[in-house]
Amino acid sequence: MSKRFWLFATILVLSLGSRASAQVELANLREDVRGLSQRLGELSLKVEQIERENNDLRTKHGSAEKGYATVVQLNDAVSDLNRVIKSAVTVSKNETLQQVAAQMEKLGKQTNSALDSLAKSQATRPAVTTAFGEDYPREGVSYTVQKGDNLATIAKKTGAKQQDIINANKITDPSKINLGQTLFIPVPGNK
Repeated sequence: MSKRFWLFATILVLSLGSRASAQVELANLREDVRGLSQRLGELSLKVEQIERENNDLRTKHGSAEKGYATVVQLNDAVSDLNRVIKSAVTVSKNETLQQVAAQMEKLGKQTNSALDSLAKSQATRPAVTTAFGEDYPREGVSYTVQKGDNLATIAKKTGAKQQDIINANKITDPSKINLGQTLFIPVPGNK
């Protein structure tokens, strides 16, 4: 019995040992599965976090595309703006030219009217005589026209006849004597 016992005990120990070894292995496997499950959970959390960050970046990128213009878009906008400006300048230029033309036509009519009026007044004005008489005294004095003088006042001051002053100085328009002008005043009574 002793040999058998030992054999049985050995088999039992071996079977218990292999059973214990199997249980240890099973426990180790369970621990490995639990560790792997925990690691899988951690990886799932990281994947979710990466997906959130990726979505945030897509959102920012989408809004960045809306916030910034490309060079082509800027060139198109500048071209459109240039067309609008050229069109506005053309319209403004045409309006200005029309206004200038209207003003010039109005001024032309006013000028023609003023010239017609002047021509009519000249037609009714007596012709200026350019023939001067020679029957005035040849002796006299020089007189410088002063402020407020006219031929009548000069004649009165000097005692000369107005017509003699006109003839002696060959004055075509008696209303046009100038301040500072020197006139010959014929002395009356010495013809």
